[in-house]
Amino acid sequence: MTSNKVELYIYDLSKGMAAALSPMLINKKIDGIWHTAIVVYGREYFFGSHGISSCNPIFGTTALGQPLRVLTLGETQVPYSVFIDYINGLSESTWAGPTYDLFHHNCNNFSEEIAQFLCGCSIPKYILDLPNEVLSSSLGPAIPLLVSQLEKSARPIAEEQERARENSPDLEQLNSQIEEVRYRSFLLEQRRKTIKEKLAKKDRKKEKKRKKLQSQGSAIPVELEEVAMAEPEVNGAESRLPTDQVMDLEEEERREEEEKKKSREPPVVYKDLLDAKTEFDALLGLVDGKLSEEEQRSMEELQVYMIGDEGSWALSDGFLTFIGRLLHDKNLPNEVRVRTLNILALAALKDDVILVLHQDRKDHVLMNYAFDIDRHSPEEQEALALFVANMFENLSSSEWLMYISEWSYNNQQTSNIRVTTKVAVHSLLSDLPLLQERGTAIIHNLACKEVKSVVCICILSSALAIIYGKKLNKYELFKILLEYP
Repeated sequence: MTSNKVELYIYDLSKGMAAALSPMLINKKIDGIWHTAIVVYGREYFFGSHGISSCNPIFGTTALGQPLRVLTLGETQVPYSVFIDYINGLSESTWAGPTYDLFHHNCNNFSEEIAQFLCGCSIPKYILDLPNEVLSSSLGPAIPLLVSQLEKSARPIAEEQERARENSPDLEQLNSQIEEVRYRSFLLEQRRKTIKEKLAKKDRKKEKKRKKLQSQGSAIPVELEEVAMAEPEVNGAESRLPTDQVMDLEEEERREEEEKKKSREPPVVYKDLLDAKTEFDALLGLVDGKLSEEEQRSMEELQVYMIGDEGSWALSDGFLTFIGRLLHDKNLPNEVRVRTLNILALAALKDDVILVLHQDRKDHVLMNYAFDIDRHSPEEQEALALFVANMFENLSSSEWLMYISEWSYNNQQTSNIRVTTKVAVHSLLSDLPLLQERGTAIIHNLACKEVKSVVCICILSSALAIIYGKKLNKYELFKILLEYP
């Protein structure tokens, strides 16, 4: 009898944020907010508020992206026809959409039941035991919303077609290829639709401007007079899609985006709080006699860059290794780390600081230190928050804080955006007034940028925690929430 492999796809809906922020939000660390799906017979099956759905298990094609882990549960000899009858029955009874319950009848409970039916095994206990305090916290309501995004890329199980015979390996491969072609066709159609909408929007803006000038009795430019004449070409844009027209449109959008960025509310930064020479002289006195010959050269480079006001060319390739020693060497006084962070906060205001930050792509010296903000002294935390807030002064360095490329630190995945969010939330939830103020500045600066939904959820959750704890006055809270998209 033919057997089929049964796999469990495990997703972290928080994209690593739960591990970083749960100690601050619920006073308990959890590794993730888990969503699971069963993959068998060439399809991915899961349960959500719309009931049982299925989608093509090609990595990265669903709204949740790639699964964090893929666990092989075993083999099943249950025929597909029997399975589809079974699952269709469930979709009309115990696992219908209205039965969804975040606490007791969710996607993970469904995966457990299907795993038991197919191969008599269970999914990992840590997934089923997702703490109730997590589900009932401000993170809980986000789970159904994130699962619903996945449902948009899937189809209800009622639409699953029965196969009269067992699929051969060739047929399975063909079905997979067909699904992939359909997906690529869908992307192409969406691209065409987007371009058509952009062209139509552009013409609507021109028409509006033309009517405004006409009502004012002003002369109408030639390009606006041609709007009505150009309408048939817009309608035909989907069929011919001229490359030059599309490129011009995208270039115009980029210019408009740049104008929007310039007109956005300026970031909150601290330009006049510190003096570079004072901070450098203090740091020099603290490390006198404690540096190697190479580290002394790095101090000289830092002086040229900060006091001599030279460009980042003055800093050697190993400069951040030296900064890493100042930040991580516990044999040095605590004030060394504070003064170092103060100097970095001043450096963040320089327009070429991005060239220094790019050195951090390999060892992540700065971001690993920032990730541990809750382990540092209060003085270090305040200086670190100042550094992060000032990083929003320049577009390039603020975009660097938003990077999503991941690396492993302390046995967990992290990224620049996760670290930035952790620093913001930790600072905002602090009992230290100065740290709280700088956390507010970071969140204000984040509010002026486009960030992922999970970042919005984490930051707004911390704002809600403050509302209930009454740690900020109404004006400060209003400023944060009003600015947030």
